[in-house]
Amino acid sequence: MTMSDAPTADDAPGEALVSLAEAYGIATEYWSFSGEQVHVPGTTLRAVLAAMGVVADDDEAVERALAERAAEPWRRLVAASTVVRQGTGSIELHVADGSDVEVVLVLEDGSIRPLPIAEQQPVARSVDGRTRWRVRVAVPADVPLGWHTVQARQYGGADELLASGTLIVTPPRLTPPPADSGRRSWGLMAQLYSVRSHRSWGMGDFADLADLAAIAGESGADYLLINPVHAAEVTTPIEPSPYLPSSRRFLAPLYIRPELIPESAYLSNRARERFMQLNRSASSTDGDPERIDRDLVWTAKREALGLIHDVPLSPARRARHDAFARSQGAALADFALWCAVREHEAATGDRLPEGIAIDDPAVLELRDRLSDRIAFHVWLQWVVDEQLSDAAAAASASGMRIGIMHDLAVGVSTAGSDAWSLRDLYAPGVVVGAPPDMYNQQGQNWNQPPWLPQALAEHAYAPLRDMLRSLLRHAGALRIDHILGFFRLWWIPEGLGPGEGTYVRYDHEAMIGVLALEAHRAGALVIGEDLGLVEPWVRDYLAERGILGTSVLWFETDDDGGSLAPERYRTDVLATVNTHDLPPTAGYLDGEHVALRARLGLLTRSVDDELADFERERDRMLAELRSRGLISDGASEQEVVEALHVFLAASPSRLLGVSLVDAVGEKRVQNQPGTDDEYPNWQVPLADAAGRAVMLDELASLPRYRSLVDAVERALRSVS
Repeated sequence: MTMSDAPTADDAPGEALVSLAEAYGIATEYWSFSGEQVHVPGTTLRAVLAAMGVVADDDEAVERALAERAAEPWRRLVAASTVVRQGTGSIELHVADGSDVEVVLVLEDGSIRPLPIAEQQPVARSVDGRTRWRVRVAVPADVPLGWHTVQARQYGGADELLASGTLIVTPPRLTPPPADSGRRSWGLMAQLYSVRSHRSWGMGDFADLADLAAIAGESGADYLLINPVHAAEVTTPIEPSPYLPSSRRFLAPLYIRPELIPESAYLSNRARERFMQLNRSASSTDGDPERIDRDLVWTAKREALGLIHDVPLSPARRARHDAFARSQGAALADFALWCAVREHEAATGDRLPEGIAIDDPAVLELRDRLSDRIAFHVWLQWVVDEQLSDAAAAASASGMRIGIMHDLAVGVSTAGSDAWSLRDLYAPGVVVGAPPDMYNQQGQNWNQPPWLPQALAEHAYAPLRDMLRSLLRHAGALRIDHILGFFRLWWIPEGLGPGEGTYVRYDHEAMIGVLALEAHRAGALVIGEDLGLVEPWVRDYLAERGILGTSVLWFETDDDGGSLAPERYRTDVLATVNTHDLPPTAGYLDGEHVALRARLGLLTRSVDDELADFERERDRMLAELRSRGLISDGASEQEVVEALHVFLAASPSRLLGVSLVDAVGEKRVQNQPGTDDEYPNWQVPLADAAGRAVMLDELASLPRYRSLVDAVERALRSVS
């Protein structure tokens, strides 16, 4: 179905099916990027409902499902979770007719508070042949932020009942990023894997992260934004995209610097000789400007890490390891089990049946048999945590006021750890993607299973909380990729194309509330990538909650389609010249994004039309730079890149971002949306304008790097 098409008469949903879909937050119509209203066909609605466990095969099934949806909350004395902003909100109870109810609140600290029942106008409904009353209990304004337990007792009638739920009290608003005397902050943005030093093992790692943070901080940066470092596969081939991880709670041992683990000093002579061989094998590619070879890196590192793991821990180190393992609980044990099982399958060729549950007897047997490898993967996560802690300390020591800014991917791989161990939380038979837009006119399939909105609420949003805590543990800020996923996601049923899905809404008040609570507790700020098809109210809502948005210079236009003056940018945003889904600025100025999409067959318009539109956009921007005296006729590419950043500094935006690729003259895009094997996405090493590999060891003294960061510093000082 094209965007301008309506469903055929045979596939147009009836009124009841539309009502059922809307009751589950499924969009039955939406506006496309070109401004056309799209009506979603019945086949798509039924497939999405089926993924939610709702049968809607015929009219009778639809009517039954509608009645079930309406009755469902009334059958529960108290909801599994209630999310409120501090000082507001209420807890909803559903009490059987003829019964009394009492409620107590058990706070996080263990103290107990009875809650008075003061509902003035309860509402009655007949459910399953019995009358139930809806009663709302106000949450006292002085209940502290946090995760509390609601305990309700129904008594005095035919049904004595005890029930409990979680009350999550969230901050109304996050505080803005720190500032001294009105000074705004800028930071460096980098794909960590691409940033190698002469000590790297073939790709950037957490030791390089610490060094890059120190360099950036000494240059005046207040933060360092890096790509997601979520856990990937533990067997080759390794998925290169950091946005398609195995787990979003646990992190990638691929980024460990092995020789910084204290136990590496105690390797036997024989083990040390093998360790050095592995190091030489991986580091031999450090100077390769063409491609990052994750498979080579992980093959060498995994063996080297195994050698270190064989060295016994000292009592003090063992105590720290054990404390970390306890803090992560069963979730870490399940993740380590998944890692060990994947290694076992790769080594033996004996694969578990597809869809087997984590508590299946065959899996339980493997949990016992693979206990040594499970312990190894638990140890790896502890090492990751230690090395990230060191990187965060380096950022702070360099003078950064914010520090490391981590990035949260939209979802996880369908074949990954989270999708296995948390399978009840994910919708089967659908994947997440994006509808067609101006930069990918065929839509996108990200091959990620979506969270089930109802399942999240039933689990009291604990999976979201735990994921956020993991990322915020050693971070001063968190960027949320596609934060619209906290509001709605584009679900694509199996067998349909990326453009044939529809939006599914999430409880954004609950999810953003949990995000705000965990960020508040970590003392971190949050940036939401709010690009693309964004309903206007979403940006207003995020601003109200103190979550910064994003502005990309090339996407900011005025009412006439021209470049928006930076003075008119939003204040509460991270403003950047480019994004990782576009070429670096040097490449963008050459029209590389159009040329690449043409080579890969991703255009639905002619190359000439696309180029003409781009050249008009670029020429308008160059004219604007000249009118402000930022460049002269015949300005070099480097001068234009610097001028664009100075132009951006004239905005009131709280945060300014400088891409490391722009600071060294790189032209190649890191990621081309809509491609897989057609382009080496997320595998491009950092290189300069001449295609030479740029090593971290030389970065601070590179004239081009120094020139750009100094220009940004001067520009921000001049407008403060």
